[in-house]
Amino acid sequence: MKKNALEAAVFLCGAVTMALEMVGSRLLAPYLGTSIYVWTSLIGVILGCLSLGYWLGGRASDTHPSARTFAGIIFLAAVFVSLIALFGDPLLAAIQVSVHDLRVAAVLATLILFGVPSVLLGMVSPYAVRLKMRAVESAGRTAGSLYALSTVGSIAGTFLAGFVLISHFGNSAILFFLAALLAGASLAASMSASAVRVAVLILFAGSAAASDAFGAWLRGPSFLDVNTRYNRVWIYDAYDGSTGAPIKVMQINDEMSSRMLLRSDDLADDYTRYYRLAGHFKPDLRKALMIGGAAYSYPKDFLRHYPEGRIDVVEIDPGLTGLAREHFRMKDDPRLRIRHEDARTYLNRTTETYDAIFGDAFRSYSVPHQLTTLEVVRRMHDRLSDDGVVILNLISSIEGDKGRFLRAEAATFARVFPRVMLFPAAKPDDGSEVQNVILVALKSDKKPKFYSRDTELDGYLHHLWLKKIENDQPPLTDDFAPVERYMLPIMTSLRRDGANPVRELWENVGKRFRKEKN
Repeated sequence: MKKNALEAAVFLCGAVTMALEMVGSRLLAPYLGTSIYVWTSLIGVILGCLSLGYWLGGRASDTHPSARTFAGIIFLAAVFVSLIALFGDPLLAAIQVSVHDLRVAAVLATLILFGVPSVLLGMVSPYAVRLKMRAVESAGRTAGSLYALSTVGSIAGTFLAGFVLISHFGNSAILFFLAALLAGASLAASMSASAVRVAVLILFAGSAAASDAFGAWLRGPSFLDVNTRYNRVWIYDAYDGSTGAPIKVMQINDEMSSRMLLRSDDLADDYTRYYRLAGHFKPDLRKALMIGGAAYSYPKDFLRHYPEGRIDVVEIDPGLTGLAREHFRMKDDPRLRIRHEDARTYLNRTTETYDAIFGDAFRSYSVPHQLTTLEVVRRMHDRLSDDGVVILNLISSIEGDKGRFLRAEAATFARVFPRVMLFPAAKPDDGSEVQNVILVALKSDKKPKFYSRDTELDGYLHHLWLKKIENDQPPLTDDFAPVERYMLPIMTSLRRDGANPVRELWENVGKRFRKEKN
């Protein structure tokens, strides 16, 4: 083996291990989300497989300590990383449809996709120690040096993936880049059978290119798959399920986040129209804050309805803002101020006062717990004018096990605001239905009117939940906010009952083909 080739192989394998884990989160995101359950599965399964690899690598190195076997292990890892790029999406789509429990789905998907390459990568360091060892007296120094080198490689891979690769390249490209690194390490470790290895990798690269071309043709020319700093985003043209109107969809990770009518400036999603109630509860509304921008559907609507108004939008992901400008008719406006940071940090430091605060950062599969707690609700209260209003969109039921998060959030707001109301958007009399529920909190203790001369607003006001809201959940706090546990029944219900953005995407592909054919 060439001088330093073994050390280089250990370093590269350590780098690939962590980069693979990070890109794995983006691969899983459109199908399983980015919740704590997904990250727990990725970390736990990969650590378990690495541990198995350490054990197998130690045994194999004692039995067959050869550079050729060492190189073969690394090359097999390269092949299996390539297989993730080739078959990851269809396998994840099948798991999403067939496995309803998110925890089981996340563990199963991680094990199938990343199990074998993680075991093989785990075998590298103990095998390298055996090959490098010259005497028992230096065994500790040899093992320590190589494991330190592997860890330094893992650190490098983490920063490379997080700061460069994921923000600038697609998942398939990253996976094949990682496979190429492993193949290079394998060739450097042992030149034997190098031609066969190169031929195999060329075959995989050709298959990947053909697969990507076929996927792009099947999804349609309008389909866009983008990795931002924080999310994996799909943008595509579709048709509204109820009206048949053409729409453009932004799917963030595993959830349809925003929709825009292609032939109208009106709001495409019914629940977003409930934000217009702010003008009813605060007639002199002039200045508002929006938590969560995505495709900027409501901020655009606000600017149209309030020519003298101003809205600040806090969106953590600048990539989404860029996509909104490019694909969702979002234009820069002096009355629109955008802050790219976490909404919690913005609320902690801002001294601005708002007439209304709108919240649309809670999705059914991913709820940022730091925006749910008593501490952040107090900050909202402090940042409102004397008779200001908070309007927050939640996806939940009101009653039963699937309403625990909503009841906890309502209890949290009730600790701070004198009036807290719920408006179920789809079925106002069904507390068991998982739906968009609009939480309205008023800073003033004056009794509001629940009728309006504006027929649109009057219709929304008639959705007021008049039944009792059970006070069976404690307020959420920074110290204890078990959001994922409360949301798990909702996630399971939505996955079981067919709220599936991937299925909807392919249904719209079918509609597109039928329309083109006719």
